[in-house]
Amino acid sequence: MTKNWEHLVALKKSRQQASIPKEWILTNFPSPNELNVLTFPETCGLLTPQEVEITNTRIDVLLKKLANGKWSSAAVTKAFGKRAIIAHQLTNCLTEIFIESALARAAELDAYLKATGKTIGPLHGLPISLKDQVSIKGIESTMGYASWVGHYAERNAVLADVLVALGAVLYVKTNVPQTLMASIRCFSMLDLVTDDISKWLETYNLLFGRTVNPNNRSLTCGGSSGGEGALIGVGSDIGGFCGTYGFRPSTGRVPYAGTVNSLEGEDSILSVLGPLSNSIHGLKMFIQGVLSQKSWLRDPLVIRKGWNEEEYNLVEHGGGKELCFAIMWNDGLVVPHPPIIRGLKMAKNALIKAGHKVIDWKPLDHQTILETGVSVFAAGAAEDFSAVRAESGEPLIKSMVPGKELTGDDSFMSTDQAAPTSVYELWQFHKKKRDLRQGYLEHWLATVNETGTGRPVDAIIAPVAPFTAVPHGRNSNEEYTMVWNVLDYPALVIPVSTVDPVLDIKKPAHQFLSDLDKLIYELYDSPETFKDAPIGFQVIGRTHEDEAVIAMAEIVDAAMKAI
Repeated sequence: MTKNWEHLVALKKSRQQASIPKEWILTNFPSPNELNVLTFPETCGLLTPQEVEITNTRIDVLLKKLANGKWSSAAVTKAFGKRAIIAHQLTNCLTEIFIESALARAAELDAYLKATGKTIGPLHGLPISLKDQVSIKGIESTMGYASWVGHYAERNAVLADVLVALGAVLYVKTNVPQTLMASIRCFSMLDLVTDDISKWLETYNLLFGRTVNPNNRSLTCGGSSGGEGALIGVGSDIGGFCGTYGFRPSTGRVPYAGTVNSLEGEDSILSVLGPLSNSIHGLKMFIQGVLSQKSWLRDPLVIRKGWNEEEYNLVEHGGGKELCFAIMWNDGLVVPHPPIIRGLKMAKNALIKAGHKVIDWKPLDHQTILETGVSVFAAGAAEDFSAVRAESGEPLIKSMVPGKELTGDDSFMSTDQAAPTSVYELWQFHKKKRDLRQGYLEHWLATVNETGTGRPVDAIIAPVAPFTAVPHGRNSNEEYTMVWNVLDYPALVIPVSTVDPVLDIKKPAHQFLSDLDKLIYELYDSPETFKDAPIGFQVIGRTHEDEAVIAMAEIVDAAMKAI
């Protein structure tokens, strides 16, 4: 029997509201015209001075204070819980809120520390939020689907168990787009060209609604980890519009078993889970901790490889003394907006000043890589989405433009119109993807003739997107991250600045690379529209060079902070 999706939405929203401690509900909301709300939690009156200090402390420092008992896990959990609830009321970033059980867990950790003088693990007492798809026993993982309301997880995802074993406190889960898989709404590069370039790539669903960017609430936080981007914790395939550090590890390093997902059974281009944090050190501690737990004994898709200190010490990259970075100024398809170019120029100047070499990266076959990836994703997407939505009669969102979600006519978003793909055709896409990965590896290794170090390029520095966060319904391009997902290259996002209308003026039109390039250029209509949007870039390495990417990103980050 089909459930009524609107009834399920009302039921879930009521339960969610009831899970918020009443004493943490805001009564003094900022004006709708106050777009940047990053500091509002500190001034709203709900957080004590100590709670402000706790939630602003770097993770490495925080963990030391938890380990020596200066701050109790209960106090830290309460502080982060309150700040998350405040953030939710400003940005709509949460799906599941379980503060009471988190505080009970924190109390157990405090008792253990007091009784033994030891911590449970390296993340002892650290509150960590999770993207909605990461299952926790007894809690719903709806993934934004009304049809999945009432589906309570029977067991933890492996990653949740790993984090608990490390001493973490799980306390909230965060919002995602309908269907989770934002990218598969765009079936080819040509499909991306429309008159208004309103697109799907945004954290919005009919169950929880839209998540906004805390840096500028008129802008998107992206997707599919947009809710997580508004906090700090675990997301997937990190892109990031919210100014946090984020790490997309190679496939098979962080366990995925037990999470819910779209396109279950699509094993050619696997989604990965990775951390978001306020520092690279936080990302490193997360990865080190997870790898220490030998997750290959719990998840058969995890490779048998713990943290490799030699790789982190860059033994294959000259010990990190004189690295050669290659900057990808554009992908040959779309030229980035002025703030993004400014961020790349900052990186180039900082690295040269720090004694490293910088050359230009020549992108290879990016359009073919993207089309191949989308073809793999789209092969069974229509059936997958329809099967889930049929349980409740939930409609497919037609547009991400506010007010047009169910009435818009972005027909290219409708997977119901996708032509079926035969098994043989799918095999050919898999073969093409394999060949493209081989070609890109050879292309990378051939740079040994350009670097002057005797090695190929150590890492690529590239935009996260051709723009910063954009107005709602206008996020039209994820090619700058999707290509690395198809190639399975680890990437670490570094925030470097924010949009300044004085510095980031609109440039004269260039010779457009495509119709899409022209539309993206026209999207940057006024720098004031994008004010305070975070500027960042990603540091990219070859498959399973995760430790080296973290180390090289630390070098880049230090160079940036030194200028």
